Amino acid sequence: MADEKTQKQQLKLFSYWRSSCSWRVRIALNLKGLQCEYIPVNLVKGEQFKFTELNPMGYVPVLVDGDVVVSDSFAILMYLEEKYPEHPLLPSNLNKRAINYQAANIVSSSIQPLQNLAVLKYIEEKVSADEKHTWVTYHITKGFQALEKLLKDHAGRYATGDEVFLADLFLAPQIHGAINRFNIDMVQFPLLSRLNDAYVELPPFQDAMPEKQPDAPPSVVS
Repeated sequence: MADEKTQKQQLKLFSYWRSSCSWRVRIALNLKGLQCEYIPVNLVKGEQFKFTELNPMGYVPVLVDGDVVVSDSFAILMYLEEKYPEHPLLPSNLNKRAINYQAANIVSSSIQPLQNLAVLKYIEEKVSADEKHTWVTYHITKGFQALEKLLKDHAGRYATGDEVFLADLFLAPQIHGAINRFNIDMVQFPLLSRLNDAYVELPPFQDAMPEKQPDAPPSVVS
């Protein structure tokens, strides 16, 4: 137990309050009961490019566990799952596990990267500010349509049943961002809307919310 406690105290998370990728990891840490030192990285000020020795891509999140450094939220979650198996993020059923991977991948490769700060800034500079919203709406809508179809025969209270698993960690921040940052009309996505209502009731999800992070602006916290 002493060794496990020491390991948990070594955890450090480089995070940004509004980063959905960081948010996924924060939920996982909460679910697994893991304490960590929160190290804020201001993406708007470009602070992420000052620690490329930790992540050559210059992105958050980055997890430091003693001598181990892991970047990319998917890799971090898999690392946490293998090293700290309490409250598993993956179901034992192979089919359900595959659905979790698919749902997580839709968010992490087909939605989130296309709406991140760097991409939207590039579109604004190279095309127009108006095109940003059209771009984001198109890609979120396309991804959400796919998720509705993928999960319709597998969802229970949560994405793949009545227990929280990997897919939920990716869905919660993405749905929240779609609603609150990009004003996506969720009427066309009844399943995802229902899941979102379930997520906001869970303390591990609540505590990972952007406004509850130490680097959230006072105007957001209040």
